[in-house]
Amino acid sequence: MGLNKSASTFQLTGFPGREKAHHWIFIPLLAAYISILLGNGTLLFLIRNDHNLHEPMYYFLAMLAATDLGVTLTTMPTVLGVLWLDHREIGHGACFSQAYFIHTLSVMESGVLLAMAYDRFIAIRNPLRYTSILTNTQEMKIGVGVLTRAGLSIMPIVVRLHWFPYGRSHVLSHAFCLHQDVMKLACADITFNCHYPVVVLFAMVLLDFLIIFFSYILILKTIMGIGSGGERAKALNTCVSHICCILVFYVTVVCLTFIQRFGKHVPHVIHITMSYIHFLFPPFMNPFIYSIKTKQIQSGILRLFSLPHSRA
Repeated sequence: MGLNKSASTFQLTGFPGREKAHHWIFIPLLAAYISILLGNGTLLFLIRNDHNLHEPMYYFLAMLAATDLGVTLTTMPTVLGVLWLDHREIGHGACFSQAYFIHTLSVMESGVLLAMAYDRFIAIRNPLRYTSILTNTQEMKIGVGVLTRAGLSIMPIVVRLHWFPYGRSHVLSHAFCLHQDVMKLACADITFNCHYPVVVLFAMVLLDFLIIFFSYILILKTIMGIGSGGERAKALNTCVSHICCILVFYVTVVCLTFIQRFGKHVPHVIHITMSYIHFLFPPFMNPFIYSIKTKQIQSGILRLFSLPHSRA
């Protein structure tokens, strides 16, 4: 007997009960998508081409921008396809791949924020050895470590999705594939897939946050020991952008986790909206945060956009 449609594809979902408004919802999401691509793309272009930004701090920022671009490019095409074209079908292989990259990049973002905290820790606690500790080779090792940790940690649950049989129900609750959505459709024992993500969340994302938190306690202790008020303010200012990015990312993680775990009676549209905020808000905000709070990025942007005028 051949595979029927329900066995070979899943059905993505936009905003249930608000299908007539999908075209209107599409407009702000498209604007956010374009803004994320332009913002993070501009950061990557600046850091690559502006020699003033060839420092460890900005290389880690490039990792963050690349991760944000990855999350957005992985998530948004199917979202926009559902909202504008009502293209809801997605094959199993494409769905599992999308879920893998979405979750891997989310864990990777946490790891990049931890690496950025390590950068600030070294820069303020041991400034004289900053460039000798964070060499290009060391940064590459950290980047590869962050990517490898994220990729390997998500692989076990996504691989198991390939093995599961799926029943007649094939409708997902979002316009993109998430592991927790897909596993609920499996006609198999999903105990491991239920508990393993909780272990990853606590062992990696929560641990990352705790290490970042304690590193900033030590950073603040060092800053408070600086004699000059101006130097204290200057040192603290180098951390403000990173702290804002940490808050943006981890607050959305906490809110989404609480709604998923304890919001059984919360309207489904709130669950969906919170998912979009979690995946879109950090990539949208991070370029603005660094552009507003970091003078070197501001100067790079001004130089970038003043080039045509200088040549005229």
